[in-house]
Amino acid sequence: MYTFDYQRPADRAAAAAAYKGEARFLAGGQSLIQAMKLRLSSSEVLVDLGGIADLKGIKVDAAGVTIGAMTTHASVAMSAEVQKAIPALAELAGGIGDQMVRNMGTIGGSVANADPAACYPAALLGLGATVQTSKRSIPADQFFTGLFETALQPGELITAVSFPIPQKAAYVKFKQPASRFALVGVFVSQGAGGVRVAVTGAKGSVFRCAELEAALGKSFTPEAAKAVSVPATDINSDMHGSAAYRAAMISVMASRAVAAALAR
Repeated sequence: MYTFDYQRPADRAAAAAAYKGEARFLAGGQSLIQAMKLRLSSSEVLVDLGGIADLKGIKVDAAGVTIGAMTTHASVAMSAEVQKAIPALAELAGGIGDQMVRNMGTIGGSVANADPAACYPAALLGLGATVQTSKRSIPADQFFTGLFETALQPGELITAVSFPIPQKAAYVKFKQPASRFALVGVFVSQGAGGVRVAVTGAKGSVFRCAELEAALGKSFTPEAAKAVSVPATDINSDMHGSAAYRAAMISVMASRAVAAALAR
């Protein structure tokens, strides 16, 4: 690990002031710290957000579910309010990594990291969420821009993520046994804005699947999802699964997600 200056501010203003030069925000550290240990990442300044109380918490009202950026996966998974309003979101959080990862990892850290196989990005796209930052509000459709890339500007801090409450939703992933990241994960929702289908683990970034959205918009059934043939263009291919395999799994996972959503 390279040397760095460690800062732990008590509020957002202090966090913004501490962000100087080649700085990074630390929002749980489940990915960043490991990368730093392996010298795959370095920062002159590490700004730990763990001491900022108003970045934590969950609020549920008629407008939707708003989760503070420093709220842990475990807190989302165990929240009775989230379980009632968007059970698919609570279940997704409960399936991230292992218990230690869920106790330390945060929604803001996961979203900002934008790992192509992470679960939360699928929830954001699949529900049409909005990322609240220290500077603006960013619709999920505009937030994820590429492999580990987002629309965030240097020093821009995620403060919360707001989710609309869908009529039906579910998330199903086929996970890599060791890492528990998704080889293919599909989040499906049906709401006032129609059907949304978000896929993680299959490309360099989370994406919406137009073919599945069109099919499920006509018939929100497992059979309709399973009948869709997703093109293997730009789909990941590696030692864990070929592009053709992952493309086929997208329809299978979508079918299971729709079945789970209808079963609630």
